[in-house]
Amino acid sequence: MVNFFIHRPIFASSIAIIMVLAGAICYFLLPVSQFPDITPPQVVVSANYPGASAQVVADTVTTPLEQQINGVEGMTYMSSSSSNDGSSTITITFEVGYSLSTAAVDVQNRVSQAASSLPAIVNQGGVTIKKQNPNFVLIVNLTSPDGSVDPVALSNLAYLQVVDPLKRLPGVGDVQIFGERRYSMRVWLDPDKLANLGITAVDVQNAIAEQNVQVAAGKIGQSPAPAGTAFEMQVNAVGRLSDPKEFGDIVVRADAANGSLVRLRDVARIELGALQYSSSAFFGEDPTVVLAVYQMPGSNALDLQQRVKDKMQELSARFPKGVSYAMHYDTTRFVSASMHDVLVTLGEALVLVVAVVFIFLQSWRTTIIPTIAIPVSLVATLVVMYMFGFSLNMLSLLGMVLAIGLVVDDAIVVVENVERQLEAGLKPLAATRAAMAEVTGPIIATTAVLMAVFVPVAFIPGVSGRLYNQFALTVAISFGISAFVSLTLTPAFLRHRPATQFFLFRWFNTGFERLSHGYAHGVRILIRLRWIMLGLFAAGLVATYFVWQRLPSTFLPVEDQGYFFVVIQLPDGASLERTDAVARKARDILQNTPGVEIVGSISGLNFLTSAAQSNSAVEFAILKPWDERGPDQSASKLVADVRSKLMELPEAFALSFDPPSIPGIGTTGGFEFQVEDLTGRGSAALNDATQAVLAEARKQPELNPQQLFSSFSTSTPQFNYDLDRNKAKLLGLSLPDVFNTLQIYLGSLYVNDFNLFGRTFRVTIQADKDARAGAADISRLYVRNASGGMVPLSTLGKLVPIVGPETVPHYNNNASALINGGAAPGFSSGQAVAAMERAAATALPKDFGYEWTGITYQELKAGSIASIVFGLAMVFVFLILAAQYESWAMPFMVLLAVPLALFGAFVALLMRGMQIDVYSQIGFVMLIGLAAKNAILIVEFARRRREEGLSIVDAAMEAARLRLRPILMTAFAFILGVLPLMFSTGAGAASRQSIGTTVFGGMVAATILSLVFVPVFYAVIEQLRERGSKSEPVAELNEP
Repeated sequence: MVNFFIHRPIFASSIAIIMVLAGAICYFLLPVSQFPDITPPQVVVSANYPGASAQVVADTVTTPLEQQINGVEGMTYMSSSSSNDGSSTITITFEVGYSLSTAAVDVQNRVSQAASSLPAIVNQGGVTIKKQNPNFVLIVNLTSPDGSVDPVALSNLAYLQVVDPLKRLPGVGDVQIFGERRYSMRVWLDPDKLANLGITAVDVQNAIAEQNVQVAAGKIGQSPAPAGTAFEMQVNAVGRLSDPKEFGDIVVRADAANGSLVRLRDVARIELGALQYSSSAFFGEDPTVVLAVYQMPGSNALDLQQRVKDKMQELSARFPKGVSYAMHYDTTRFVSASMHDVLVTLGEALVLVVAVVFIFLQSWRTTIIPTIAIPVSLVATLVVMYMFGFSLNMLSLLGMVLAIGLVVDDAIVVVENVERQLEAGLKPLAATRAAMAEVTGPIIATTAVLMAVFVPVAFIPGVSGRLYNQFALTVAISFGISAFVSLTLTPAFLRHRPATQFFLFRWFNTGFERLSHGYAHGVRILIRLRWIMLGLFAAGLVATYFVWQRLPSTFLPVEDQGYFFVVIQLPDGASLERTDAVARKARDILQNTPGVEIVGSISGLNFLTSAAQSNSAVEFAILKPWDERGPDQSASKLVADVRSKLMELPEAFALSFDPPSIPGIGTTGGFEFQVEDLTGRGSAALNDATQAVLAEARKQPELNPQQLFSSFSTSTPQFNYDLDRNKAKLLGLSLPDVFNTLQIYLGSLYVNDFNLFGRTFRVTIQADKDARAGAADISRLYVRNASGGMVPLSTLGKLVPIVGPETVPHYNNNASALINGGAAPGFSSGQAVAAMERAAATALPKDFGYEWTGITYQELKAGSIASIVFGLAMVFVFLILAAQYESWAMPFMVLLAVPLALFGAFVALLMRGMQIDVYSQIGFVMLIGLAAKNAILIVEFARRRREEGLSIVDAAMEAARLRLRPILMTAFAFILGVLPLMFSTGAGAASRQSIGTTVFGGMVAATILSLVFVPVFYAVIEQLRERGSKSEPVAELNEP
């Protein structure tokens, strides 16, 4: 095959051009995102029980639903939150890669089985099942800076004019409004007027239900009709009402005796208000509506951002005067900036690689020949990536950066060997043929080895597998294509004699030739001292183990993503007004922090548990662009600085967090630890257990005490209505009427619907705000008995002050409490996990357990998968080499070089104070192939020289001398190619530094130590092999 392309350079060029054109086309078709599709799919089940306490919601809504949903196919874990606002939210997380549509259908089927167990009012409001990608890529804020549009109107402007057009954009998975105040016809009842007129809240409910109905009046003249009927006409009747005046005209009571009417407006205040007033949002100092835009899996994040931006510009032309929008929270800024930095790194690596090749080949024409392999291999790789459903993301681009130094290797080996044949006196065509006959085998061997290293990676499941395989397969594919290019295109371009060398290069060559001969003689000495060398190698293995033991580990490094969170929690029971006031102070602190661009906040939301809580708030601090911030203004440093400043807020507990390393897996950086009540001991016992674990955890040096936090509490002030049931029955009261009256006045009740602006909204009745401001107001609430008398609820029972939970969270069907935390400075996430488990083992009482969730769950699930992958990669390389060379000995000669590379990688990470993470683990796997590649070049040539009749020592010396130049050329090309990764700055720098440091240190050690140890390994193992095969005894290893 090689000779075919040597004689047909145009044919070879045409194939290369076709590969590049196909890759260019696929470049525009590939989706773009920060990571591969690694976020576990989620389905969210939501229901509402107006007026119910958190415990009642948990017992009557959440638990029946969870019991049916639990164990649905593909589920990994399930969490829920039942709140005092009557809401129940259950989030079911599925395995990575599981079909979200299938998951939603399965959950829907399970939920339908629980419908009969739910309260009627919950079924009336409906149980919603929603597919959710937990990662929103950007936020659109609608504001009215001049205050001309109130928050309710602003929220409904978003609902009516913005949400649906954004949902229809390609790539948008969903649009969710935080702090939504959707329209509702609010009927604010006056209990005093109702009591004076002998009317109950239930009477009002019935009147609205009766008189606000959708009517189907039929047609006049509809067939069959009398003969001669000329027309068929629809009859319309006003049934469903649409504005406050029409609702005010509803007749609540009619007295036929005197013709008097009591209308709804006589006993209530009716307005077009909001369905919920439980949260508020601010953008800077202005009230805002927060629209979170979620990305559809497999779509292009950068294209999505541009489409949303263009659509918002179009929609804003129709906004009322005084309404504006902004898009400051935009995760694609990180994606765009990090990809730009990767592409800059790609360019820097390319320049350095070309410079190294030029120095060694000393001719621009000859340099261009192997350099061509870089764009051809990388661009053609895009075709295979598109076929495999990959995306352009941080990992695949990192793979391409590392591949720059690899894809040129084979071409360098070809060019260098042709140059050597020319120096031996052969003509160009003959030199090319002779050179290709020598290097085709090693090229195929090294290519097979490097590709085999990554084969096990393709079969790793879960998040870890998705992180590994796109990087690994990108490198493997590019290297396979580069081998094809080096065997087809490169020799086709080497048919002509290169230009005469510049005199400085001749000096370089003379010096290098002396170095080669000196190295060859050094190899003879090293072989004579082989037992000392083997002892040094054994000592190196021990040193490698001890260095590895000193390295901390984590799942993913913490990246500066351009923003961070602040979670605020006031004392239990604090009102939304108080929370807003504290959130405003926190916004001022954040806004005055250098490096912060703008701050947004949502009050009434517990960000850690996604539960509605009036005493909680979350702040989003959006940072200035990376190039406008120095090293002292990185996100992690600002998080630490802000944490101390927030201690100035005496009214609340505030804690700053980095965002999670993988958006959509967890809510914050650090770990998420669930304490579980396994036997139903109750909220108080769960709270005691949680506090005991926190107290013990704060004693662990590996954990940051300032970051340890749980929002779970059972101290929210509440009232228990102690109803005297006997007295109620003696007074002729219906207990359901008593409880319905409480619910309507204090909790609100959804009656039915009305139409407005082409949409359907709810009609809600509730006591006006002045009638439910304090506990004494219960005396104003009346219920009618069987004889028609009005009985105040205060005579039937009393409100007893108690404390209880604001929310009742569950995890995997058990009542639970979430603890957030992180590692102390100088410790890894792995050490933090071990410390937290120690604390739990010490402090948790009997009948309580714990589970991990979020990113820590994925980290522990990955477990020792890196070791398994590393071991399998070694096995694959061993077997491929054994099969290719029909020898069990040669693979040992090659693979003994791998520990040398690992030693260099571990030392480099230790010297830079870095941790072992997914990126460095990928680097370790890659180093197997890189270390083996250098060893193969020496061992393969030594094996051939031995077959030609040279002694073992002479064969090792000759191979070392001949292969020194290509080994150093390829090593320098790769090492300098990854140098920009080591010193990366800006967006995504942590991941680039991790993998760059690993492969840099590993390759430096592999190159230097392989040149020293591999000839010794060859000599010793070859001697043992020949003696084992009953060959004539060999004693030449001791020759001088």
